[in-house]
Formats: sequence, structure tokens, C-alpha cells
Amino acid sequence: MPDSYRSLSLWHDLAAAEGDPFEPRASLGGSIEADVVIVGAGYTGLWTAYTLLQRDPTLRVAVVEREIAGFGASGRNGGWASGTFPTPWKRVARDSSPDAARRLQRALNDTIDVMIDVAAKEGIECHVSKGGSLSVARNHAQWARAKAEVAHAREWGFDEDFLQLLDADETAERVGMSNALGATYSPHCAALQPAALNRGLADAVERHGATIYEQTPVTSIEPGIARTPYGDIRAEVVVRATEGYTPDLPGMARDIVPMYSLMVATEPLSDEALQAIGLDQRTTFTDKRHLRIYGQRTHDGRLAFGGRGAPYHYGSKIDPTFDRDPRVHQTLREILIDLFPVLRDVGFSHEWGGNLGIPRDWYPSVGFDQRTGSAWAGGYVGNGVTTACLAGLTLGDLITGTESDLVTLPWVGRRSRRWEPEPLRWSGVNAVTQLMSRGDRTEAASGKPSAAVAQFWKTLGA
Repeated sequence: MPDSYRSLSLWHDLAAAEGDPFEPRASLGGSIEADVVIVGAGYTGLWTAYTLLQRDPTLRVAVVEREIAGFGASGRNGGWASGTFPTPWKRVARDSSPDAARRLQRALNDTIDVMIDVAAKEGIECHVSKGGSLSVARNHAQWARAKAEVAHAREWGFDEDFLQLLDADETAERVGMSNALGATYSPHCAALQPAALNRGLADAVERHGATIYEQTPVTSIEPGIARTPYGDIRAEVVVRATEGYTPDLPGMARDIVPMYSLMVATEPLSDEALQAIGLDQRTTFTDKRHLRIYGQRTHDGRLAFGGRGAPYHYGSKIDPTFDRDPRVHQTLREILIDLFPVLRDVGFSHEWGGNLGIPRDWYPSVGFDQRTGSAWAGGYVGNGVTTACLAGLTLGDLITGTESDLVTLPWVGRRSRRWEPEPLRWSGVNAVTQLMSRGDRTEAASGKPSAAVAQFWKTLGA
């Protein structure tokens, strides 16, 4: 079993090489009681446990995980701790206020530094580097979008400390990406080793008094009870922190759509290749295409690169075989070589994938129902590294009754409507993926923004 965990991703492989044995913690040995039980040992669950024990070290906190800590997206993602929130400010403001939308954005920016500080305090070596993030425009439609994004940020009161517009020469000073017309740059992003962060955070949570039960699947969540094949855990508060695996819980197949995002990684690169690529501060990178791509220069000198494009599977099905798709992985390699032609003769060492959670309105949420003791967070749409930390900080305050600015943020307590039943869900989700792909091809050929994609975002309130 530890060998299979090591093979989950580049990040797990690197963590194992640095000494993590991936030996599972003990499973639940029978029914128990706790003050708080958290279902899921990913970022959301572990940051919640960590915050709870910072607020009240006497709490009996139990974390229950179907596999091992860091098995899911927390250990397999692109390693971007960014301030990106998937819901447009206009949509957030529509349900709250423009000031509330700005407060949420600033809270996300601040959370990046919270994560870095906690990692340093707890001795977690997750190879973090806060080098910001570049989003490069590589055709005229993308360049128009870059200028519009910066203008939009200024309209909302965010200056160059939040988002900058770079011309072609300024972009080339930072990254050697082909066909770059310019870029936007945000300082609010850090590259890190996501599996190492999760594994270190799990150890820290245990040191502070929590108990983590691994290889213990939760079969159902009820008010005051998390049920498993090995016994029930009864607690005043039950936290659902299952993100992309939520559809596996009874009655929740339509709450979150699990979408697969896949990644590839190069072999460690030569000094000459790294010099040609740039990204000296390990600045994360993407471009302005609609079907999202994302990459980072790793601490050991590789490029780790991922993107969307894998299909949604009928009935919200989740299966380990979906982690690898030869067609999508080959496409990712081709895209990365197109971005950086210096990689043309470089070998690729790893390919992997995992699922993420998408709510019906692309709007993450966090909440606590004091009456039933039920708490939840999720729906991060692939922006979960920082957002999950903010969720954990917020849940810690909500559950302990701590007054803070976090508990008044506009994503607190809201619910997204459920996804449509099948086959509407399958046809709709995959149609959106195809729409984004077609939009990218159209823009690359014509240089003009895709009207169809613009209309889609308009329907979401963007």
C-alpha cells in the first residue's frame, strides 16, 4: 500500500524520497465520542483541526480519512497557494455588497502569508517560494483580456500591489514563454510542494492533540454522527471536508461535480534550460486561455504542469482509473513544449491526476449550523490550496464562537443549488468543457475574443 501512495503523483514521490514512509495511521477501532469529528484529512479538514486546537486546546478532535492524509487534491494539485477565488467579484457582490467582495479577496491574499507562517512555525518543509503568478497573453484575444482584467481590478479599487499589466519586454524578463504579447502579474501567489504541506500539517495537528484515523471510510454523515464500517463517531459537531469526494456520500451525488484535472512533470532540467525558461523566483505560470492550464518550477528544477480537459464521468463517478488519461496527458506535454520549446528534447518523468469539486454556481462556501452541529466547506473549483486554509480558519472561529472578520465574509453560510439530475448533468458539464476548448481554438485562429464563452460567463453573473 505505501508503494501505491508514493506513485500517486510527483509530489508523493518527492515526499517519499525525502523520508515520508506513507505508512497509514491506525484505523478506527470501534465506536468513540469526540467534541468535533472532521470527515476528510485534506487541507480543509486539517486546517480546521489546526485552528480549532489553536482556539481551544482542550477540544477532543477526531479526523477520519478514507485513505491517508494528502491522498486527494491536497496532495496532487498544482502547488499554487494563490489569492484566486473562482467566483467573480460582481457575483459575490450581488448577494452581499462590493465591500464584502473586496474583503473576501483581501482575506484570501492575507491567508497565503498565514500558511507560510504556520509552515515555518511548525517546521513543515514544503519548499515554499512566494514569487507571485504570471498569466501570459499569447494571442490578441488574450491580450485584450489581460488589459480588461487589470482595468477591472482598478475599478474595484485594487492597485498594482494586487495586479500589474506587463508588456512583451517586461514579460520576457520574467519568463521565456513563446509568443508572449504581455501578461498580468499578481504577487499574491506562492509555489509549494502540496503533499509535503499536507503531510506536515497532519503531523502538526497530531502534536496539538487531534487523533487522525486513516483507511477508515465514512459511509454516512448525520447530525452528531459520522458512521464508518468500524464504528460510529459521535460528536457535537460534524465537519464535512470531502470536496471532490462528496458525491460518494449518500444523497450528495448532485451537491458537487467531481472534475478531473491532470498533470505531468519533466525530469530535472539543465541549468541552460532553466535559464531559458526563467521563473527564477519560482513564479507560477499560466496563460489566458479559457480551458485552464497551470504550472510551477519545482524546488528540484522541474516544471510541473497541469490542465483541464478530462471528461466529467456520468453519475459523478469517481474512480482511480480516471487519474490517468493518455490523450489528455499527451496534450499537456504538447502544450508545455509549445509554451517552452526548449523542452522539446526533455524527458517527462511523471503523469497523474485527481478530482476537484465544482458547485453548480462556481461559488465555494463554508458554514456551520449551530442547531444541528453540522459544518461544511468546499466547492473550490480547483483553487483550493489557499481557499481551503481560509475555510479551515473560518470554521475554527465559527465552531468555537470566536468573533472575527472571517465569520462575516460573504461566502459564509451560503448554499449553492444542486446540480441537475442525469443525463442533464453529464451533457451540460461536458458541453462547457467543449465550449472552452472551441473558444480557445477560435481565439488562436482569429485573435478575437470568443462571444460564446463570454456569454457563458455572463450567465454565471460575471
